[in-house]
Amino acid sequence: MKIWVDADACPVVIKEILFRAVERVGMEMTLVANQAISVPRSRYITSIKVAAGFDVADNEIVRQVELGDLVITSDIPLAAEVIEKGGLALSPRGELYTEANIRARLNMRDFMDTMRSSGIDTGGPPPMGQGERKAFADHLDKILASSGREGGT
Repeated sequence: MKIWVDADACPVVIKEILFRAVERVGMEMTLVANQAISVPRSRYITSIKVAAGFDVADNEIVRQVELGDLVITSDIPLAAEVIEKGGLALSPRGELYTEANIRARLNMRDFMDTMRSSGIDTGGPPPMGQGERKAFADHLDKILASSGREGGT
């Protein structure tokens, strides 16, 4: 298993949780973004800077993700593609996207996009709180444990 991070929109606090976790368990992680990303010096952590453009980072992640890899993303279409390839997708807020829930998430995303296009202000997500950080860390631990890696961030 390898971890891929859709890094352009990933909150710093989530990156920090990931940095500690991959160091602890010795797992490879790559952050993909269309800008330079600061990462700690580590033999486990790398970054890829892709060209600017719509879905360029997402397309790079989909191209490289393999069966059983974990992708950290809040991008629901990207999560759907990862799941189709046999990967796991976890949102920075701690929601594990699965075959059972991804279609509903895509439908809601499309519905909200339609509302915004028609001029309705749908607001944005609330600020990330301690509950979301804990949910993320807990799901990450479960995934690492099920992959044969230790838990505990």
